[in-house]
Amino acid sequence: MLRSALLYTALVFGANTAFAADPDWQAARDGGLVKMVVAETPVPVATAEFTDRDGGTHTLADWQGKVVLLNFWATWCAPCREEMPALDRLQTELGGDDFEVVTIATGRNAVERIDDFFAEVGVETLPILLDPRQQVAREMGVVGLPVTVLIDRDGNEVARYLGDAEWDSDAAKTLITQLTAP
Repeated sequence: MLRSALLYTALVFGANTAFAADPDWQAARDGGLVKMVVAETPVPVATAEFTDRDGGTHTLADWQGKVVLLNFWATWCAPCREEMPALDRLQTELGGDDFEVVTIATGRNAVERIDDFFAEVGVETLPILLDPRQQVAREMGVVGLPVTVLIDRDGNEVARYLGDAEWDSDAAKTLITQLTAP
């Protein structure tokens, strides 16, 4: 009986250690996310406000407690057009209480143009959020588009990807699953 209890305890602690492990960034790179840059230490995200389509104000702190894949994009950005459907599929598959894809159109992007853009590329689940004066983008050091930032539950940037990616790939989904593990 004691032996069984010890074995069970060892398995529980071993399983928890496996879940608490850092994400396998190299596997993500090897799986196609080759431009992933991991922060040496987590960095707090921007505190600047941005708006939704109705003019409501938000900050990234609104998503604290969730893992967030934050994507900066624009309607005129050709790589964004390629990447946005994959972001939408990722949100559809993995979005929920623990994870969310947050897309912020930075610079001049009229809501009507965003609606047209989303309809053209087949986006159905992503939010329309606007950073017209690029305050959030500047505070986060975004100098080109698209840029995608992975944010931990504490509101810190843990990694960044420059350029478009297949965010619905197995490598990306595995990475998100690792980041959302307890």
